[in-house]
Amino acid sequence: MSGFQYGVSLYSYTDDFGTVMDLEEALEHAADTGATGIEILGETHVAAYPEPSSAWVDHWHATIDRLGMRPTNMASWVDTRVTLTHTMTEEEGAAQIMQDLRLAHRLGFAFIRPKFGVVDEELTPHPIWRGAVARALDLAAQLDIVILPEIHAPTPIRHPVTEGYVDFIQKTGTKHFGLMIDTGIFQDRPLTHWGGGITDEIRKGALSFLNGIAVPVEHLIDVIQYVPFIQAKFHHIDETLHDHHIPWDRLVPMLKKLNYNGFLSSEYEGERAPWVAIEQVRRQHCLIRKLEAEYDAAHAQENAHG
Repeated sequence: MSGFQYGVSLYSYTDDFGTVMDLEEALEHAADTGATGIEILGETHVAAYPEPSSAWVDHWHATIDRLGMRPTNMASWVDTRVTLTHTMTEEEGAAQIMQDLRLAHRLGFAFIRPKFGVVDEELTPHPIWRGAVARALDLAAQLDIVILPEIHAPTPIRHPVTEGYVDFIQKTGTKHFGLMIDTGIFQDRPLTHWGGGITDEIRKGALSFLNGIAVPVEHLIDVIQYVPFIQAKFHHIDETLHDHHIPWDRLVPMLKKLNYNGFLSSEYEGERAPWVAIEQVRRQHCLIRKLEAEYDAAHAQENAHG
């Protein structure tokens, strides 16, 4: 029975990075969980992005090799409205994606996540996304990197945004564009721990984010064939390994039933006091590994009596 692959996004250590830890120390904390995959934010974690020095790249690869890890996803941005007077064209969007594809390839990543500028509160991407991605597909194929836009709250799985991405995959037949699921879409209880401040404006404009949109885990059936990578978003796991917001006890069995064997990349987005993220990521890995082991044991027993 194939199992999950475990990773960590360095986004988890957002407030610790550059204050109480440097890049190498962040990688070491991720490896200490037993994770084999590492996810980064290009503009945050790559020195002199988008053109790091050869020495920096060599040190990156040496550190990854020393820790027995491999690069998974590099997050990138396609800022369609960098200024108020200019909206990015498809050609400019493609140039941004291709720039990040080349950097990701140089660093050994298998995926990039372009965050397109959006046009509404449901995170509908700017219409240039389709033409921009189409122009970058040949390079993605050449470099063998998959472009993965993120399905992130408040956008559920059954939504025109997701349907548009699936339509693009089906019409192009490409193997180098897919979906990244952010498990925050399954949040089914209000946030009690969050890294950002909560103002009246945030409460008014982001209730879906604070309260969760509670996408049924069964909706994964619709799209799992297009999902090679999952960001395991979470906000707080207590000392008894109880997650206060994400229903892992339903999500893990569903992923196992669907034979998902890609990465679950921890993305912590809770309290940002120093060092808290390190313990929270460890707890998440313990929780998901426990649930996976319980599922595997139960089904091994069923098969033995089958």
